[in-house]
Amino acid sequence: MSEQPISGPPPTCPRHPDRVSYVRCQRCGRPACSDCQRPAAVGVQCVDCVREAARADRPTLTPLGGRASRSDTPYLTRAIVAICVLVYLGELATPQVYGEGALAAFLAVDQPWRLLTSAFLHSPSQIFHIVFNMMALWFVGPYLEGLLGRARFLGLYLVSALAGSVTYLLFQPVGSTQGVVGASGAVFGLFGALVVLQRHLGRDSSAMVGTIAINAVLGFVIPNVAWQAHLGGLVAGAAIAAGFALARQRRAPAIAWGTLGAVAGLTIALFVVKYVIFAPTVVIPIA
Repeated sequence: MSEQPISGPPPTCPRHPDRVSYVRCQRCGRPACSDCQRPAAVGVQCVDCVREAARADRPTLTPLGGRASRSDTPYLTRAIVAICVLVYLGELATPQVYGEGALAAFLAVDQPWRLLTSAFLHSPSQIFHIVFNMMALWFVGPYLEGLLGRARFLGLYLVSALAGSVTYLLFQPVGSTQGVVGASGAVFGLFGALVVLQRHLGRDSSAMVGTIAINAVLGFVIPNVAWQAHLGGLVAGAAIAAGFALARQRRAPAIAWGTLGAVAGLTIALFVVKYVIFAPTVVIPIA
């Protein structure tokens, strides 16, 4: 009697059982034929393992299709509030901070960055100005940041601020020296976006509509309130949110970014038309 090793059938590719393969996937250990092999850091992996790894690495999306952050902490909202508070303290310390960042019509063309810097300043003589804006941002910002993702939330905030500034300028004489500051345009953009997105998601938005109505009335009753900035930010925020909602419906993230770009582009175009193309030359007298 003699002993001989018993050899089983040759290994075959699970996806192509008619193909013998002695090359195994480094991840799952199954045989993989030449068509199912994918280069890996060490050896090869089968197509099934590669696809599974790709699904695992796919970023988590927010309810509106944005990239979700790894933490639920609204760091971006907190950062904006912190910046505004620090800038406000700087305004109290030296008037130069206000003068370098405030928006005025006669400075807008030569110093267009004021369209955004003014949104991070507040009236140093009226503390309720920054208190109201920061409270409003603190209430709605974290919710929208989590709903949209940080990148889209930041885009919404900045474009709404830009739209608020430009809308204010559209109602001002080109040579006006009246300065305007405040995050109200951006905050109203968040208000408008919240109403649109709540309705898109089938949630109640009546409380926010009431808040907008009350603030709209106060903008006409309280003196020295730039209601034009409120209006511009509100319209821009609602339009951007409509684009976000459409992107979710069609599963096309490009629509969201395209809407942001379109609203920003239209806002800049309105500014250019009035203050660059049709505006007369403004001569500032030197005392």
